[in-house]
Amino acid sequence: MKKLSGFNKMMFVFNMVLTVLTFIAYILPFLAPKLFPILSVFTLVMPLMLVLNFLFFMYWLLQTKRQMLLSGLVLLLGITFVSKCYRFSSKNLPEDKADFKLLSYNVRMFNLYEWLPDTDIPQKIKDFVKEQDADIVCLQEYTKRGNVRFSGYKHKFIFGRDRLSGQAILSKYPIIDSGHIEFPDSGNNVVFADIKKGKDTLRVYSMHLQSVKISPDIHETIDEEKSKIIFGRLSDAFKKQQQQAEIFDQHKKDCSYPMIICGDLNNSAFSYVYRSVKGKMKDAFEEAGKGFGKSYNYKYYPARIDYIFTDRRIDVKQYTTFDTFAYSDHFPVMTRLAFKEEEE
Repeated sequence: MKKLSGFNKMMFVFNMVLTVLTFIAYILPFLAPKLFPILSVFTLVMPLMLVLNFLFFMYWLLQTKRQMLLSGLVLLLGITFVSKCYRFSSKNLPEDKADFKLLSYNVRMFNLYEWLPDTDIPQKIKDFVKEQDADIVCLQEYTKRGNVRFSGYKHKFIFGRDRLSGQAILSKYPIIDSGHIEFPDSGNNVVFADIKKGKDTLRVYSMHLQSVKISPDIHETIDEEKSKIIFGRLSDAFKKQQQQAEIFDQHKKDCSYPMIICGDLNNSAFSYVYRSVKGKMKDAFEEAGKGFGKSYNYKYYPARIDYIFTDRRIDVKQYTTFDTFAYSDHFPVMTRLAFKEEEE
């Protein structure tokens, strides 16, 4: 520090503070939100922390200062977090007749309450789903009041309360069993369908965990009082999400089929909830995605809160985030999959 200018000394102090906060964020996915609900909010800004660490690394590198080692070490130790945040190259393996596609999309009740000025949202979503021609479609915040019928899907399971918001699983393959998981004191839930594809059977879970109740449409200035309200909502939501993830974990233990878990977790890939739901499964974005994988329409922040997790007996051959289709506050995500060939 002695050889640093006054400005660089100040920059290095900021760098050290950022390092401490980043290491705290690294630890948080392993700590239950019920224990540290306020600290859990740090996981939402992990991408920003990683970007700032990279900028500090470049700042010191260009000056050939050894202080670059601090942020360099932070990035090296958090390499798995970097891969969850950003993918530099995608995977697109050749198509095969045994492949199948799964699309997951939070449709925000087909714009039932006119959050968006476009009055033709239901038809546009219907056309989009038809164009993608996925074999399995999972829709969160589905409503029958949207009066949207998806032709081409003979098999379906739809669950909802009072014909309002619910979930739907649409399939071109036969559904041999289905059901749902209720959460206490919440309108959120999980639905599942056991789907027969040729000689294989797989279970598809579609989930919608507790919302943080912060709209991407908010543009007003956030003062201290509003900040307290937002932090309170986030911490309460994360505690509920933990409870919901634990209920879900007990349910999936009874399933012997290869599983696909998809849907809206309302939390980042750096959270305890993500780690709990994912378990030992593969994150399709990490396997084959590209870029930030932004799935929630925050204007200035690449939020990825919609996921597709796959069983290790299933290959991920392609992954796409449709981040230009602004028909909801979420963007649809889709993956092309195939069962691994059994070794003889």
